[in-house]
Amino acid sequence: MIPMPREDTPVWIDSEQLECVMTIPEAPDVMTFSFRPPSGARFHYRAGQFITLDLPVPGGNVQRTYTISSSPVSSAYMSVTVKAQPGSVGTRWMLDHLRPGMRIKAFGPSGLFHLPPQPDGKYLFISAGSGVTPMMSMATTLFERGEDPDVCFIQCAHRPIELIFRKKLEFMASRITGLQLHFVVSRSDPYEVWTGYRGTLNQLMLGLMCSDYLERDVYCCGPAAFMTAIREILHSLGYDMERYFQESFAAPAESMAEIKEFDDQVPNEGATAEIFFEGAGVTAACTETDTVLQIAKASGIPIPSGCTFGICGTCKVRKTSGTVHMVHNGGISEDDVADGYILACCSKPTGKVTIDA
Repeated sequence: MIPMPREDTPVWIDSEQLECVMTIPEAPDVMTFSFRPPSGARFHYRAGQFITLDLPVPGGNVQRTYTISSSPVSSAYMSVTVKAQPGSVGTRWMLDHLRPGMRIKAFGPSGLFHLPPQPDGKYLFISAGSGVTPMMSMATTLFERGEDPDVCFIQCAHRPIELIFRKKLEFMASRITGLQLHFVVSRSDPYEVWTGYRGTLNQLMLGLMCSDYLERDVYCCGPAAFMTAIREILHSLGYDMERYFQESFAAPAESMAEIKEFDDQVPNEGATAEIFFEGAGVTAACTETDTVLQIAKASGIPIPSGCTFGICGTCKVRKTSGTVHMVHNGGISEDDVADGYILACCSKPTGKVTIDA
């Protein structure tokens, strides 16, 4: 048996191999692996950091980086939760072959995406898929401190069965008042009742889940397209992006710029634009922060509208040229967007734009 760490136990260094001591299935093609150093050394890392594993796959070792999903409050063990994507080599080997008692080489821990040393703030954690792993480490750390945290935790997945850590998160949320938990799925599972949110996370959902989001530090992790959509939502709602941090579940950040600086298209109030309403033969000057619907109404162009928040789809019009910045709330399909349609109420022009109206 591996000895438990004591007060004077040294910190683990990566010259010592790690021994797998437990595996836990979490979701389809998802498993948690817990490791301990054979010497009984203790771990030291920050919630949100990652470790690199040297995996002995057929044909030669490969190195794969995984976010630590356990909490640094418990220094006796370290866990990673991995999801095998189609065509994966290292992660698939782990799911099929890595079992308790086996030892592997590891490097780290490291990473810049983590909670501050004294995490006493208000937090909004947003994740999709296996991007939940650093959020789990952060949430568990705040839970295990013994103080009631102030966390709004939003997790997105394709189906309820793919919500990694759902039961553990629900347990933690049932024991404290400061962890507000929200799940969003694209569709429900057959023969299972789902009463939570369905669809794609949008501005309205965010407001319902976390009305004080403007007061919170946001930590986001998931596929690149997901994180881009989250940034667009926050930009459109006037959020201070200096308080936004992200990390891709595919590539941990190697510099603060990757966590804090993004090449996003954000409407500029000082930049001029122009909309040509083709049907009416009217050209109107505007700025990049004006919506197509606002300028249409000011120009006497009758575009039907309803909610004015990108939900109902009443103001759908065809854009025949130019570029707009559109952040909607589900009122238009991807097929319509591909065909050139926009929602006038939440589309802002960039440069010259032509509208079939």
